[in-house]
Amino acid sequence: MERKNIWKTYDQKQLKEMNKLSEAYKDFLSKAKTERLCVDYAIKDAKEAGAIDLAKAIKAGTPLNPGDKFYIHQMNKLLVMGIIGKQPFEKGLNILGAHIDSPRMDVKQNPLYESADFAYLDTHYYGGIKKYQWVTMPLAIYGVVAKKDGKVVNIAIGDDPDDPVFCVTDLLIHLSAKQMSKTASVVIEGEALDILIGSQPLVKDGKKGKEIKEAVKANVLEILKKKYKIEEEDFLSAELEVVPAGYARDLGFDRSMIIGYGQDDRVCAYTSYMALLDSKTPDRTAICLLTDKEEIGSVGATGMESRFFEDVMVELMNLQGEYSDIVLRRCMRNSCVLSSDVSAGFDPSFGEVFEKKNTAFLGRGICFNKYTGSRGKGGSNDANAEYIGKIRKILDKAKIGWQTAELGKVDEGGGGTIAYILANYGMNVIDSGVAVLCMHGPWEVSSKADIYEAYRCYKVFLQEMEM
Repeated sequence: MERKNIWKTYDQKQLKEMNKLSEAYKDFLSKAKTERLCVDYAIKDAKEAGAIDLAKAIKAGTPLNPGDKFYIHQMNKLLVMGIIGKQPFEKGLNILGAHIDSPRMDVKQNPLYESADFAYLDTHYYGGIKKYQWVTMPLAIYGVVAKKDGKVVNIAIGDDPDDPVFCVTDLLIHLSAKQMSKTASVVIEGEALDILIGSQPLVKDGKKGKEIKEAVKANVLEILKKKYKIEEEDFLSAELEVVPAGYARDLGFDRSMIIGYGQDDRVCAYTSYMALLDSKTPDRTAICLLTDKEEIGSVGATGMESRFFEDVMVELMNLQGEYSDIVLRRCMRNSCVLSSDVSAGFDPSFGEVFEKKNTAFLGRGICFNKYTGSRGKGGSNDANAEYIGKIRKILDKAKIGWQTAELGKVDEGGGGTIAYILANYGMNVIDSGVAVLCMHGPWEVSSKADIYEAYRCYKVFLQEMEM
């Protein structure tokens, strides 16, 4: 039952295609470090592929034709893409569902303060992280600041070679006896994840005069006002995300892997939407969902728990003259989904937490998790056996490298995806994605071969899956 190392099967043409995809993916990973940037990047690619803005088509009442690609977003953080198929909606959809949020630190609403002649931004970490991994590394800030006059200021600081970077400081080893005795979960605590942003005090006109209160903080505010026209109060209506600075890079002498921030789950998001954009007219309408908030429970107006996707389908069916409540329900129930999310790759340095017969290995293709959840499958979607059988058939026919996996040993922990939410409609759903090392770390590692096989899998699924 051991799966083949996919590298051993590639010819020169496949290696060339794989490397081309990897280079494009690294660009996406480097430039799309937030949900908003992911949506912007994907829409740009969609437009280049000839996709139609569905919101405009709905407003104009213009029906779409089989083969038409479309996109529509919610609050710039949730994106639905699709291709109209030849069959009526009632027959169901083929859906790829990935998420575009990643663990990070978010700047609080009242964040700016000064202490001991340093200026800091107070943060609240987002998603499951090992907090100690985020200290003493260069950090970048991305996001938006919405002003009271309606203007929105885009912020991107830390990745341009001329930009400054920021960091969370740590205690020197020479004074760390007490700190080093703490457990990893509290050696760095959440409230200590404040980023250092300045140390130079403001001096008005370079002259001596009345002392300025909190002069370092005042100097930072002066810089923000001059460059971005931002006042301190504007932080109240800001969404600023603190992420690792630096671009995705090849890893290894053989350049077989990619290291970069946010591969959970942008590696599946990119391969999913590119598979859709590169597809021809399918029999069943093909959909790609890029969702927000998965790392904190898929909640909110831009998470998978929202009604946005269902509302889009109502609008689309109405536009096509096919809408009724019963047709919508049949469409959802007859749909097939690959919940495109990463899985834990086997790491021999920590082999004791994996069950090797049921673990994903880097370089052995896209992996399928019949269930995730934790311990007794709690909180999981457990995929139907007949559905897995049909997936096996189309993958083997297309000679796609794939493997099965669980998320570690039964009692070691676990995790979840958006699979169970889509399964609530009665859809057939299974988790499928790329195995990564260092999941939820500031820098994660993936195999170029697995990325290529994921893209191939998603593409054949959209074209050939039937129920």
